[in-house]
Parts: sequence; structure tokens; C-alpha cells
Amino acid sequence: MTAIATAQGARDGHAWSWELRGVNGKGLDLRLRLPDWIEGLEAPLRARLTAALSRGNVTLTLRVRADGAQGDAALDPAALDRALEMIRQVEARALEKGLSLAPARAADILGLRGVLDAPGTNEAATTLAATLLEDFEAVLGAFGEMRAAEGRALRDVLDGQVDEIARLTDAAAEAAEARAPEMAEGFRNALARVLDNANGADEQRVAQELAVMAVKADVTEEIDRLRAHVGAARELLAQGSPVGRKLDFLAQEFNREANTLCSKAQNKRLTAVGLELKSAIEQMREQVQNVE
Repeated sequence: MTAIATAQGARDGHAWSWELRGVNGKGLDLRLRLPDWIEGLEAPLRARLTAALSRGNVTLTLRVRADGAQGDAALDPAALDRALEMIRQVEARALEKGLSLAPARAADILGLRGVLDAPGTNEAATTLAATLLEDFEAVLGAFGEMRAAEGRALRDVLDGQVDEIARLTDAAAEAAEARAPEMAEGFRNALARVLDNANGADEQRVAQELAVMAVKADVTEEIDRLRAHVGAARELLAQGSPVGRKLDFLAQEFNREANTLCSKAQNKRLTAVGLELKSAIEQMREQVQNVE
């Protein structure tokens, strides 16, 4: 599901901003962009995201800057020289590879570990990390609420699509029943043609072969399984828990039965219903990719 949550905060001489953004994905792919000078953030943040989410491509960005209370901070010239030299090497290497990088900003360089030296940096960073972890709970909560709202809307859409699949399944059953006299007449005509053109043919054996053909054309099992899948889909949608992967698998099963039904149709009306059914299942499958 797609969602975004942002927040800002400030305390103890630092100001920060969060951005948590997620888009659809088959699995859970987490990307964390955090200041490297604040230790102890990535592992707990990743753990909280993993516990709260099961699918999606999710990016968490945290920006932290010192505010006016850090006026006694000072540059470390040696660390700054090292940072600038590394940037120069990276840019030169990129040019050799035919890549053009955006110019480094002063604020980005100041954010590198050790460039900006302030009294009590380690202790302050530890305290700041704890503050940020506490502050993140509200961001994750807002992100979850947005995903839940989208989930409720998607459930309504999927409910409607499952209802349409159920309607088309009933229509397929009616078409299959209506084609029965036509199929029987076709088999009788086929039997007569065979007997008229085959001297000494075993009539009972021919009848058995035609009976096998009739069984192969029967779509009762496919319709029964489609109805069972409809029931399973409704149960999953009513659960209100992460069901995206299960619905994805179920959509594949829907499609398999619809394909078999079409291959057995041998009737214009049943074929038309089967094609409509496949279209409805494909629409459902596309929506399922958005489900947690």
C-alpha cells in the first residue's frame, strides 16, 4: 500500500525531520537513510518497521541539524580535509565512469562524522538517539493509519470484484447447464457418423469413448472450485489482517480454473462468460498487489 508520514521535532540543541514513505511491493524492502554520526538508530528502527509491516518498498529518511544551542561547536580542520579529499576522489572516479554527480553541499559535509566537533558529542548523540526513537513512534503510527485507510478503501473495491467473480461463476454454471442438450445432441450425431462410416465398429466401445469426451467437457468441478475460492476470498477480506500474499495466491488459483473452464467450453455463451471471468480475475489480481 502507498502511504507517507512526516514529522518535525527539536530538543537539546538539535532539530530533525522524519519522512516515512511506502509504495507497493511483493515483499518488504526497507531503506533507511539516517545520519551516520548518530549511533544506535538503525537496528531498532528496522526492527520496529519489520514488526509493523509485511509488504511494500519503504523508505525512511531522517535529517538532523544543530540549532542555535550548538553555537560552541567548532570545525575539525583535519576531519574536514579528509572529507573533502574523499569527495574529490569520489567525483573523479565518477567522471572516469561517465557519471555526473550533484555538487556536495556544505550542510551535507558538516553532517559527516567528526567534521563538526562539539563538547560532549558522544554523550549528546546517545541522548539524541533515545529521543529520536521515542519520537519515531508517532511517525510510524501516522504511517500505519494512512495505510489502514487505504486498506479499507481497497477492501471495498475487492469485495465488489469478488462479488462480480461470484456472479460470473453462477452465469457459467447456467451456461453449462443450458448447453447440455446441445452437447448431448452433438455426441449422438458423432456416434451416428462413426457407426455409419465404420464397418464392424464396436458400438459399445465407441459409446465409451464418447462418454470420456463428455466427462472431459464437464465443467462442474471448475465451477465448484471457483465457488470455493470465492468463499475463501471473502473470509480473507473479512479477517482485517495482512492477507496480501494469500490473496495473490488465490487470484492465481482463480485464473487457473477460469482457463480450464474456457478450454472446456465448446459453447459460445460459456466461452463468453469464461472470458469475462478471466477479465474480472485479472482486475482483482492487479488490486491485490496493493494489499498488505
